[in-house]
Amino acid sequence: MEINKDLIAASSTPIVLAILAEQDSYGYAILQRVRELSGGRMQWTDGMLYPVLHRLERLGHVEAHWEIAESGRRRKYYRITTQGQAQLAEERRQWQAVDATLRGIWQSLAASVPANRPAAMLLPWGA
Repeated sequence: MEINKDLIAASSTPIVLAILAEQDSYGYAILQRVRELSGGRMQWTDGMLYPVLHRLERLGHVEAHWEIAESGRRRKYYRITTQGQAQLAEERRQWQAVDATLRGIWQSLAASVPANRPAAMLLPWGA
């Protein structure tokens, strides 16, 4: 299943903030965590992630610091700030409202499906 680019873009802020709420992380590890959490359905790229990180940094939701990895390479790590924690809570409330709205409409559609038309055609998760 391919996830619509608009949905990926809309979900990028809460996903990044939630990953950083788990622990500080760097770009490649964030990309791997997204892939893991989505079961491989979301394949983010550097070109998508770094503008999000830089925007969140400008807004004061994350801060960056450099560390030396075991390999000796410098890595830029990102950390969620107190302001970012508050934003994550707000993002969560908004996504829960969207989720509840979609579930409500899909349940309504499922209840009104004629007997000769399978509900699975209307519902993304089947009936």
